Amino acid sequence: MDKILEYMLDEDEGFGDITSNSVIDKNEETSAHIISKDSGVLAGIDVAKELFESKMVNVVFHLDDGCEIKKGDLLMSLQGNARDILLVERTALNLLMRMSGVASAANQYVKLAEDKVIIAGTRKTQPAIGKFDKEALKIGGADTHRFNLDDMVLIKDNHIAVVGSPLEALKKAQKNVSFSKKIEIEVETLEDAISCVENKADIVMLDNMDSLKVKEVLDELEKRDIRQNSLIEISGGINKDNILDYVDLEVDIISIGGLTHSSRSLDFSLKIEK
Repeated sequence: MDKILEYMLDEDEGFGDITSNSVIDKNEETSAHIISKDSGVLAGIDVAKELFESKMVNVVFHLDDGCEIKKGDLLMSLQGNARDILLVERTALNLLMRMSGVASAANQYVKLAEDKVIIAGTRKTQPAIGKFDKEALKIGGADTHRFNLDDMVLIKDNHIAVVGSPLEALKKAQKNVSFSKKIEIEVETLEDAISCVENKADIVMLDNMDSLKVKEVLDELEKRDIRQNSLIEISGGINKDNILDYVDLEVDIISIGGLTHSSRSLDFSLKIEK
């Protein structure tokens, strides 16, 4: 993550900030502050601090990650070289605003679920900054799900298309993967859900099933006395309008890609103190 932050600054700076360098004396010292122009959950304050401190700018926090914020809140104060503050400004704000947007969206879903089910993100993150998205999910109260492809086995539709059937793919994974790794498999039908739970997949994901179909699966698993064999995750088409239909079914996990691929960034601003 440190290397990514370093690259972000290098990418934005290019061969130098020709605007600041042409109008601001190189030894000019100044103070600044970052304020919120939005409401939500703050995330990424430590990341912003690291970015500014990499240029020897002094940082003072006024609020911490996980705090609920509103318009007008003072987030952090800065003291240092004016050119350096302005060099870091946009990179720090962009990441701070995005992470806070992800954390805010995650927190909204977590509150709706009322601790009845785990709310999780997915790997539908921004390229190169996926770990920052995952950290924001955690700050917002959601589960990160997988960070990388090596975290666990997750057999999806394209794997199954190559192998032939969900059950065949599951058995191959159980044979070839270390006991230390969980195995999750995505299914789209009642029959595949039953066979994968019967064969003790660690997690069975019911993909793009409406609430009635999910209930049908859960009822059948209970009827066969195998519900305890696997965690049941649901994913696809879940939003704020229908999430309670799924929460009340007592599934174990609800994963929502939109938390990272569609969340609105919060709006923050850096102001130099005149």
